Amino acid sequence: MGLGPVMLDVVGTRLTAEDEARLKHPLVGGVILFKRNYESPAQLAELTAVIHALRPTPLLISVDHEGGRVQRFREGFTRIPPMRELGRIWDHHPQRARHLAQQTGYVLAVELRGCGVDFSFTPVLDMDYGQSSVIGDRAFHSDPQAIAELAHNLLLGLQQGGMHSVGKHFPGHGFVAADSHLAIPVDERAFVDIEMADLVPFRQMVDFGLTAVMPAHVIYPAVDNRPAGFSPVWLKEVLRGQLGFEGCIFSDDLSMEGATVAGGIVERAAAALNAGCDMVLVCNRPDLADELLAGLHWQMPLLSRARITHMRGQPHAMTLDRLHEQPGFLKALQEVASIGVSSPELPLA
Repeated sequence: MGLGPVMLDVVGTRLTAEDEARLKHPLVGGVILFKRNYESPAQLAELTAVIHALRPTPLLISVDHEGGRVQRFREGFTRIPPMRELGRIWDHHPQRARHLAQQTGYVLAVELRGCGVDFSFTPVLDMDYGQSSVIGDRAFHSDPQAIAELAHNLLLGLQQGGMHSVGKHFPGHGFVAADSHLAIPVDERAFVDIEMADLVPFRQMVDFGLTAVMPAHVIYPAVDNRPAGFSPVWLKEVLRGQLGFEGCIFSDDLSMEGATVAGGIVERAAAALNAGCDMVLVCNRPDLADELLAGLHWQMPLLSRARITHMRGQPHAMTLDRLHEQPGFLKALQEVASIGVSSPELPLA
């Protein structure tokens, strides 16, 4: 049995019988972990080993572990700074910022891989327009070229640590003030305005080898009246066609308010998959997960299955104990710890 097109979460730090039943369903292909699933590195490694052993083809295990406000595992893990801090350093020392971005990606990846997590949903490629509360300091910068440069170096660090990258939130969530977790944001700009700004980091990161993309639950009515994650215009014509992206497309969480325009949970998943997503996420709603698994009928394309399988983390990851014996890792830890401490506290240009 191969991997299916649905990614779900689990209840706690150990799998319940209900968790196991859901994860063994043929439509499921991955698990996303949250803060509630974490106690310690040892517990996390045990949980991921159990999840990977459930199926002949191991499920993918992911997490939102960007840094700053969005870092699910903290005690026992290195504090990853918000990406805004790298942008602050860029304003004064671009080469230093590039180096620190790579070291940050490396530390982030090797720690997660050491505990059995396949990948993190990072980097954020949204531009900081100073008006989105949900993006805010998760964005590297307000300059698309700075975002592309810093994200590229973060990607290099992730690769060094054995992990793939997921750029989000295509084609850009930073311009709208509304939070798609709680509302249905609408970005009224013309396509050319988005193309000349927000799409720049995505276009360059595709060229740099970005492995996966997550679209935004944002409507851009000048382009399509559907949110980007349900839009074949954005996913097939723009992302695949114009940008030449060949990697995996993950939907954002279908239980978010911004996804409700597509109907019930089965309709949302079908709309996202038909628009071009390879895998859909349903988080924090086991009732909706059960409804989706009971009602979704989807013949998994071989290309989607290959893209999803490609997201698996590289083998031979070191445990955290062994990592702390490696001089290169310890040097990277020291440098990442300096971010936000020695960098100037100046607003972005």
